[in-house]
Amino acid sequence: MTRLRSTVAEVDLARVAHNVGVLKPEGAALMAIVKADGYGHGAAAVAGAALKGGAAWLGVALVEEGLALREAGIEAPILLLSETPPGSEAVAIAARLTPTLYSDAGLDRLAAAARGAAIAVHVKVDTGMHRVGVWPPSGALGFLDRVAAAGLDLEGLWTHFASSEDDATATAAQLERFETVTSEARAAGHVPSLLHAANSGATILHPEAHLDMVRPGIALLGIAPARGIGDDLDLRPALSWRSAVSHVKRLPAGERVSYGLRYALPADAWMATVPVGYADGYPRSASSSAEVLIRGRRCLVAGSVTMDQILVDCADMRIEPGDEVVLLGEQGAERVDAWELAERAGTIAYEIVSRLGPRVPREYPG
Repeated sequence: MTRLRSTVAEVDLARVAHNVGVLKPEGAALMAIVKADGYGHGAAAVAGAALKGGAAWLGVALVEEGLALREAGIEAPILLLSETPPGSEAVAIAARLTPTLYSDAGLDRLAAAARGAAIAVHVKVDTGMHRVGVWPPSGALGFLDRVAAAGLDLEGLWTHFASSEDDATATAAQLERFETVTSEARAAGHVPSLLHAANSGATILHPEAHLDMVRPGIALLGIAPARGIGDDLDLRPALSWRSAVSHVKRLPAGERVSYGLRYALPADAWMATVPVGYADGYPRSASSSAEVLIRGRRCLVAGSVTMDQILVDCADMRIEPGDEVVLLGEQGAERVDAWELAERAGTIAYEIVSRLGPRVPREYPG
């Protein structure tokens, strides 16, 4: 997108490559999850940086996301994390996207599209999250038999943890179920070359779950999968979201501002208008709660976040149009990270960055 206003997201791709090196276990491969436009950071750019840093695979949620990576010239293996929508199987095969399977209907559609070719697939087992996957796990062996009978090549077997960041007991139970499935599969002659289960939280906290490959997503971008997780690692946030003051006025104590007039100035103050709003992904739920950085100081977002602009109470600090405003990132000694903004908005850091809108240009300095 052409950049004319001051609002921009800058992504340091060297930090993405660095984070891959921090997260990749010795003796296991790493799949970089770059779905949802690389969690708002730019899928193709993040994928390229992750591969440069040592990732061997990429993971996406949608066929369309995989196609976009191929169109960007990326040739690395790409796993589709869900079954292909009906009618898209031939498209995925033609683009050399590796399908995930977990239902008889999905298996039948893919086998028909493969037309006898030994297409490599990964089978997902539901070990307790109950979103998608073969359920119950005891049914996985029969499903693997049907995959083999269809002439497809079982390259991978995997599962996904529901609470690897905060529930070691549940994670251990899921891993135990998965290990039972893999043992039974091998005993029956199904020997996938890749077993994988670890998302960002498990990659950091549960080395026993690393298996043949790990699948970090948010952590690749230097954002903890939960507050405090990985603080002992040298993960470096890749994204800075910045804008600039566009308008300034002095308002008296008691004056109310923005839609609904819900925020009253506690004292005479300099008020800054900043050209960013909820249409750009800045959360409306952070109204009168979030803080931004101006001239190295924290300043409160005053009143309702509007579609295109926010108002910022700068108190007694004299500011000028053009002053830099940091929405996410560092300025001087201060920093606003994705988890802080998420907590002010009542959500999680994943949502903050993945909702960063297409009106915000992504730039990749250096």
